[in-house]
Amino acid sequence: MILAITGGTGFVGGKLIELAVEAGHEVRALTRRPQPDMPCVTWVPGALDAPPALTAMMRGADAVIHVAGVVNAPDRAGFAAGNIDGSQAVVDAATTAGIRRFIHVSSLAAREPQLSHYGWSKAGAEHVVEASGLDWTIVRPTAIYGPGDMEMRDMFRMAKFGLAMLPPPGRMSVIEVSDLARLLLALVANDPGRVILEVDDGAEDGWTHADFARAIGAAVGQRVLPLALPKTILSLAARADRLLRGGKAKLTADRVGYLSHPDWTVDPAKRPETALWRAEVPTLQGLTATASWYRAKGLL
Repeated sequence: MILAITGGTGFVGGKLIELAVEAGHEVRALTRRPQPDMPCVTWVPGALDAPPALTAMMRGADAVIHVAGVVNAPDRAGFAAGNIDGSQAVVDAATTAGIRRFIHVSSLAAREPQLSHYGWSKAGAEHVVEASGLDWTIVRPTAIYGPGDMEMRDMFRMAKFGLAMLPPPGRMSVIEVSDLARLLLALVANDPGRVILEVDDGAEDGWTHADFARAIGAAVGQRVLPLALPKTILSLAARADRLLRGGKAKLTADRVGYLSHPDWTVDPAKRPETALWRAEVPTLQGLTATASWYRAKGLL
């Protein structure tokens, strides 16, 4: 098939394109900057706010996989522009091009939109897709990790020193990036209907924050002491991160809102049917591979 993919230059989108090409698909993907040539990949210059670029990306495509999104923005308007308005632009372009199959990558944060601007904007994007009339499937990943990820790097670096500064006690689900990409490709040819899927590594009841931190420690070869911090301390840490790293800060005030929520595990009733997909990467194995990638890149 010919797949139109947004977010192809990012962490998830890059893995998705790699596996799509391996599976024999042709890909058309947006990019803001010149990209190296790849077999079976056509890079379309532009972004979500450039209708001609979206039109070019959609031409002749059999399905759209909308991965692009904003995970960090200075304010509510920034999240709305990237996630709600951006999703509306992609839906409109798909509708105009006559493409019916639409796979939308959301976030588990959309389940609790009151906790953060990010979650609010991802919920808003879901509403756009649900109202589109397309043959949509929405995928809500949990925390995504794997080689190439930069969002969890700080946790791995802290683990090297035997520490893990964590949100208040709670539980979470995780998924390795190639497992997520495989699901998105499976959904191209296998339409479960207009449903919202929540996906993870299959761990029953997910992970406690402390157990996941210990698993990262094992991946870097270090015993870790988990330290759960109150929300007020996390908020102070977010201010410090902002002062130190500016717009590149990973811990933001907005993230403190949803990180402090006690339950980010998937709803088992919303997991994909096992006949369609199941996670293949054991989390400890995936974390070890991620740590090895950080070392190889000099990022640990």
